[in-house]
Amino acid sequence: MNNFGGISIPEFMGSFHNLQYLILSSAGLGGLLPHQLGNLSNLQYLDLYNDIFVAPVHEFSIGDALWISHLSSLKHLNLNSVNFQNGTHWLEALNMLPSIVEIYLSDCAIQSVPLSLPHVNFTSLSVLDLSDNLINSTMPSWLSNISGLEHLDLSYNNLQGNIPPTFGNLASLEELNFNNNSLQGGIPTSFKNLCRLQNLILRAINISKDLLELDEIFSGCIKMSLESLDLSETNIRGQLPEWLFQLRKLKSLQLEQNLISGPIPVSIGQLASLQELYLGVNQLNETIPESVWWLSQLVVLDLGHNNLEGVMSEAHFGNLTELKYLILSSNSLALKVKSNWIPPFLLEFLWMGSCKLGPEFPAWLQSQINIFEIDMSNASIIDAMPNWFWSLISTAGSVSISGNQISGHVPNLLHLNNLIELDLSSNYFEGPLPYFPPGLELLDLSNNSFSGTISLDIIMNMPDLLYLSFSENNLSGEIPFSVCQLQALWVLDLSKNMLSGEIPNCWNNSSSIKDMDFSSNNISGVIPETICSIESLLSLHLGSNSLSGELPLSLKGCTKLVLLDAGHNDLKGEIPTWIGESLTSLRFLNLRSNMLDGDIPPNLSKLSALQFIDLADNKLSGSIPRSFGNFTAMKVNGKFSSRMTDATSYKEQMLVTTKGQTQDYKKSLSLMNILDLSDNNLFGEVLEELTSLSGLFSLNLSGNYFTGEIIENISKLQQLESLDLSRNNFSGTIPSGLAALTYLAHLNLSYNNLSGEIPLGNQLLTFTDPSIYTGNPGLCGFPLNQSCKDSETTQGQSNPDDRDENEMIWFYTSMAPGFVVGFWAVWGTLILNKNWNLYYFRFIDNMLDKVYVFTVLKVSRIRKRCCSEQG
Repeated sequence: MNNFGGISIPEFMGSFHNLQYLILSSAGLGGLLPHQLGNLSNLQYLDLYNDIFVAPVHEFSIGDALWISHLSSLKHLNLNSVNFQNGTHWLEALNMLPSIVEIYLSDCAIQSVPLSLPHVNFTSLSVLDLSDNLINSTMPSWLSNISGLEHLDLSYNNLQGNIPPTFGNLASLEELNFNNNSLQGGIPTSFKNLCRLQNLILRAINISKDLLELDEIFSGCIKMSLESLDLSETNIRGQLPEWLFQLRKLKSLQLEQNLISGPIPVSIGQLASLQELYLGVNQLNETIPESVWWLSQLVVLDLGHNNLEGVMSEAHFGNLTELKYLILSSNSLALKVKSNWIPPFLLEFLWMGSCKLGPEFPAWLQSQINIFEIDMSNASIIDAMPNWFWSLISTAGSVSISGNQISGHVPNLLHLNNLIELDLSSNYFEGPLPYFPPGLELLDLSNNSFSGTISLDIIMNMPDLLYLSFSENNLSGEIPFSVCQLQALWVLDLSKNMLSGEIPNCWNNSSSIKDMDFSSNNISGVIPETICSIESLLSLHLGSNSLSGELPLSLKGCTKLVLLDAGHNDLKGEIPTWIGESLTSLRFLNLRSNMLDGDIPPNLSKLSALQFIDLADNKLSGSIPRSFGNFTAMKVNGKFSSRMTDATSYKEQMLVTTKGQTQDYKKSLSLMNILDLSDNNLFGEVLEELTSLSGLFSLNLSGNYFTGEIIENISKLQQLESLDLSRNNFSGTIPSGLAALTYLAHLNLSYNNLSGEIPLGNQLLTFTDPSIYTGNPGLCGFPLNQSCKDSETTQGQSNPDDRDENEMIWFYTSMAPGFVVGFWAVWGTLILNKNWNLYYFRFIDNMLDKVYVFTVLKVSRIRKRCCSEQG
């Protein structure tokens, strides 16, 4: 607990021959451990652990570890966080210590452990900790020979294979931790012999067993001794079996993040010693039994993220006097208690998001004066916020009441000194923005009715903010320059307000902002030159404002930019060619509804990650660059990863026009694989190269001057859901390949020069609105009123009735000559070569069967078609 600046342990310490205790942990020492320490033959306790959370990090390392074998009196060895990457002979040396009782080698970068030892000499060893290393092998067999072992921790490695049955021979074992390995298979039945076992942790390995199959294992001695059982993230399934509730000494049961289904048995009340119950993130259903009332020692109750339903009342909680953690989020539960109910517990953590606590604000909450975290989001509360709530959360660090219909004003909250996260989003709060405590890191007030301006002092009072969202309110005035000084900020969202003025031009490279959203306001002026001084910027939303001028050259500096939305503004000039050269990470580019002119830069296709291009409603001219067939990301389904801040996950959102309408896309934005060049002055033919963009979700080329025929190979765009080619000069027939686009949900070919019969079949039969073909006087067929029979002579097209009749005539006419040719081919061959008789007769038998079946099916299909048309 000092800081010696990273110097090495002095070699002269090896001369302290009478030394029994040497503790140099977290002392700011580092370097190679001196072998002179091996001279300390009387040393019983050696602690060289460097805790990175306590002292500055100066790493110890070890070379040849044979000197450890000379510490003949050593009982306790703690080398946690010492680098063993180049260490040798360490296990050999440890195995030569006759008195060693405790060995701690966690986080030592140990890459391998011998699978066997010629002789195991750990006769006194009680504790062995090899956790959090890089061990990549099967389970070392010699471990099961340490008969006196009480605590074994092998968690956070890459151990593989099955758990050896010989581990059941460790009769003294009290704690066993295999957490986070790659083990497979079940628990050995020999574990039932572990009579002293108190803590069994198998978290995050692959057991993949039905819980009922573990019955035999958890019988015998283990049934009477086990106090802690952790099978979290082990892929176990099935219902909770009765034997589980016969582990009467059990204090901690952790089964979260598995595939456990069915109800919670009433017999759970038999676990009278239980203090921790973790059953979250499973598939449990039905109601919570009132027998949980009997778990009087319960401190943690975690049933979150299941399929539980029904009502909970005072009868469930009456005896839970020790309860501090109540986690019921993401179920379909309702809590119905009397208005004057006072719970017997004092909670510290209350997570009941998506449970029904309303419509009145829960009055019983007033008694929970020790609350630290509270989540009542989407809790069906329709009420005014009581004043006592703001005093109640004076001890809280995290508060979320989002997604309700809570109304009222929010007072100044400067007294909430412990508050780190506050989420009041999607409610009916109104009035001016209050002042918030200086330690706040997450503040989300989005989707409310707050009004007034954003005060300079409000922002400056929260220097530690990581996430700030005032989106979807009624805020007005200008954006204060103080937002540039929030150097810790990752997310800044001021979208969908009535903010005016210009975007502050005060940004610098000390800012940490990743996501910036000023969209849907009344902001004017130009895009500030300093905005790309923010080296961390990943998404920039400027859409739906009144920004003017050109796209500034300074945007070249946003080299990490993934999303650029400047649509629905008054930007002018040409699309810069440097976008294709500098913004190499760009996936989403929206410049829709501006006044951009000139040609489309061909080098945009160099952006291999680009999956969304919207250049619609501008004044662009020229043709589609041939290189547009090279967009790599448009040839596969797009993926847009959410980015985590230290406090929350920010979901990208953007106005997207597709399928003939404009919507605000959030969760599904990552699926948007779109090319929209509509409403410009583009001309020429549509390139065949575009058909290689097989991942396209939406293609819109409407409102231009394109000529020629619609690409025949358009059927290659198998993911296409929206296609708009309207208001152009396309000619020729509609390609039949359109019918093969099975995902197509929106089609518009109106106002072109198309002619001929509209293809029938598959997806095209679902488009019954004739307006999608209007403005093409040469088109005929379903769903238009124009029959192709009337225009047969001018268009050379036959109607469906004629086509069916010709098909029947061809079918019956072709049968006669086919039969004659087949008959004489067979008999002629048989006359020429009698040795082929047997083979031909067998062949003919099979062929006649096939011809008969084919003929019957063919005739039946034609008759059904004729009958249906006559009907």
